[in-house]
Amino acid sequence: MPNYRLIRYADDFVVLVSGTRAHTEALLPEVADVLATVGLRLSEEKTLITHIDEGLDFLGWRIQRHRKRGTDRQYVYNYPAKKALRSIKAKTKTICRMNVSLPLAVLLHKLNQVLRGWTAYFRPGVSARAFQYLRMIVRRQVFGWLRRKHLGVGWKELRRRYCDGGWWPHDGEVVLFNPGSVVTTRYRPRGTTIPSPWPSTS
Repeated sequence: MPNYRLIRYADDFVVLVSGTRAHTEALLPEVADVLATVGLRLSEEKTLITHIDEGLDFLGWRIQRHRKRGTDRQYVYNYPAKKALRSIKAKTKTICRMNVSLPLAVLLHKLNQVLRGWTAYFRPGVSARAFQYLRMIVRRQVFGWLRRKHLGVGWKELRRRYCDGGWWPHDGEVVLFNPGSVVTTRYRPRGTTIPSPWPSTS
């Protein structure tokens, strides 16, 4: 017989099945019946049966099993999903479309709030490459905003004004938050050590 584990956050959930695909497919009607009792139904677009080696997206994370580089052992990794990366890129791009008549410090404040929140959420995972990629994207977007703000001004002058000769933007004491500087963490899933809100009555 298969073993099941339910992981839920609000109305999003994943059922982990230790068994065969047939066991998983047989579980779908049961899940639909449980949801029907509270007036909900399974979304055909979001409902997916997949193997852990193929991976799945859940709450912004991509969860997938890979072989560890240089070894024959396999581990389950969680890292930011492509959809989550596209979302943060779109948010920072929208911010960098703001009025160029405003000071750079205003732009940096708005970007820093979004970047700190996003990196804090994805910090406990394999996110270092995503953070470095986001660092490159945001720096490019800020320089695009500066180029529109100062039409006809060259790169050297922009670097002198806003980067002290380097390549990282700031306006006085307000410095653009660097996603690439965030150190990722690892954690052990606590599983059954988390107390259940519905203790057994037996």
